Order: sequence, then C-alpha cells, then structure tokens
Amino acid sequence: MRQSLLLLSAIVLMASCRQNKSNFNVIGDIAAMPEQSVRLEEIGINEIKVLDSAKTDAKGHFELSGNTPDERLFRIHFAQNKFILLSAEKGNIKVTGNWDNLENYSVEGSAGSASLRNFVSLVRENLRDINTMSIIIDSLKVKNNDSMLTAAKKDMEDYKFKFTRYIEMYADTTKFFPVAMFSAQMLNPAVEKDYLLAFSQNLTRRFPHATQAKEFESRINKMLAGPAQQQAEPSAGPAEGTTAPDIDLPTPEGNKIALSSFKGKYVLLDFWASWCGPCRHENPNVVAAFQKYKSKNFTVFSVSLDNSKDKWQEAIKRDNLTWTHVSDLKGWGSDAAAMYGVQSIPANFLLDPSGKIIARDLRGDDLEAKLQEVLK
Repeated sequence: MRQSLLLLSAIVLMASCRQNKSNFNVIGDIAAMPEQSVRLEEIGINEIKVLDSAKTDAKGHFELSGNTPDERLFRIHFAQNKFILLSAEKGNIKVTGNWDNLENYSVEGSAGSASLRNFVSLVRENLRDINTMSIIIDSLKVKNNDSMLTAAKKDMEDYKFKFTRYIEMYADTTKFFPVAMFSAQMLNPAVEKDYLLAFSQNLTRRFPHATQAKEFESRINKMLAGPAQQQAEPSAGPAEGTTAPDIDLPTPEGNKIALSSFKGKYVLLDFWASWCGPCRHENPNVVAAFQKYKSKNFTVFSVSLDNSKDKWQEAIKRDNLTWTHVSDLKGWGSDAAAMYGVQSIPANFLLDPSGKIIARDLRGDDLEAKLQEVLK
C-alpha cells in the first residue's frame, strides 16, 4: 500500500511539474505558409520576451507552448514581420488561417484571443475608412472645392471622435485584462491623457488578479504625470452625514448655478467627464434613475472634469443628460473635485433635501436601490 501511495504521489508530482512548465499550448495550421521558424513572444509592459520557437512543417502546422501566472498578451511571430495576437492563460489554443490572408485567421479555445481578434479586425476596417476619407480630402484640396472640403473635414472629425469613443468603450468593458491594456494603448496619449489616467487607475479594481495592472498604471503615470499624480496627500472628501460643500460654477451656456440652490430636493452630485469611459458607460444608469425619479423630488447636478467645452457639450447631447451641468473646464485641476476629494471618476454623492450627504459612489443597481429606499 505504501509503495502504491508513493507511486501515485510521484505521478501526480510529475503531472504537476509538466503543467507548471507548460500551462498553455498553441496549435497552429496556416495553409499555404512557407516552411519557417515561428516564435511565441510575451508582450510585457516594458519588454518583449521569447517563450518558445518551432519549425513549421510543409502543411503549415506548428506547436508552441508557454507558461504564465495569469492571462497576458502574447503574439505568434512569423516571417515577414507577420503577427497573430493572443490573450492566453491556460489550455489549448487552436489557430487556423491562410498565409495569403493572415488577417482573417480563426482562433478557438481562448475567449480572450477571440475577442482580441474581433477588435483588431474592426480597428483595421476603421483605419482603412479613415485612410479613404483622407484621400478624398486631399483630392478636394487640389480641386479647391471649399464647401465640400469643409463638409468632408467635419465628417472626418466626427468619424475619428466616434472611433476613439469606441476604443475607449471597448477598453472599459472587456472582461480580459490583456485586451483592455492593448486597446487603451492604441489611443493618442497627448490627446487622451485624462482618459488614460482614469483608465489606468481603475485597472486594479477591475482586474484584481492581474499582476501587471499595477505595473501598467505606473507606466501610464510616469508617461502622463499630471495634476492627478501631483497631490501628495489627497483629501478623503466630506463624510456621510456632513453638509455638502457648496459648488457654484458655470453651465455650458455660461450661467453660474449653485448646488445649494437645489436644497429641498434629493440631489445626486455626479463627477464625470466626456473623456472618461467608465463615466460614459455609467451614464445610462443615471439617465434611467433621473427619468424614473425626477417627478419625486429628485434631480442630478453634474460637475465635469473636462478641459474642452465642445467635447463636454457633445457628450451631454450624445448621452441625453437632460439635467443641470457645470464645470470650470480645468480637468483634474477642478476646484470642486479637490473640495470633494475626488481622485477617480465616476464619483458621486447623494444629498438629502437639507443638503447633507447620505450616500456616495452609487452605481447601477445600488443607485436604483438607494433612491427607491429614500424616495418611497
């Protein structure tokens, strides 16, 4: 019996060692591919590491393997600088395609990799459309057709705006950390600085088991060091049960409105911004709550951390936010945000009719439940 137990333990240990050595495998079949060496590479935060390599056979078959502590971003590196991206953690991933049209590969056994493949495919389509629009604009410049040129440039701006919002929404809603990280890095940091800061700050909350989340946040902070990182001792903000500090800021029309002017109502003081993906994702919940309870002594008072008035107004219109909006257009330098200790958005405070804070940071179902409780 003792010998049997020892033998069984040895078998289990050997199996465990094999799993630790190689906890995910890539099986590839690429038709019409010339024989070559292929590499499996991990795309880290600051470096690219080669994990495995293999020779393909005459039919385009190859097998690669790697190990990783959690789901991370990888790529299969072919000749001619061709790549296939993977979001892998464990198990067998099957990749099939044709060498002459490698963009349209298929992937099985990895939901993250399939999601990444679909995202990259859509991005390629949009970039082709943008390139086509650029060619049209160039031709209109040559023809000196000012009216059509103005319209074409406006169409291009609208298209790029929608495309950027799509990337942000994808980065904010994907269930896969590598996909979120990859899509966010497609954005222009000079233009989307505020969004990227907010995105990176939310990563550890969204993906608590992703060991690279903190490293990615640190990289973004160093690259985009700004007001949000320069506060050595951030305030915790006013506590529940205390009177809400007053805010008196301009609306998009330039008229100053004070938060205190809404005393007598339940007020959701909402901090957000047009560039904040999580805010835009949460907005439908706030809209639903406003529509349901606006006739029951409830309203919303939104403070934007925008810098651009145009983008702020565009977001209000697009998201159908039909309540009071104010902003000093100082971004993270917002005096109101500092007063309330807001270090990430979306953030909100629920005020009772006397102006006291009775709850904070209510999202989705929690917002609905609290409003139902107090607005019986």
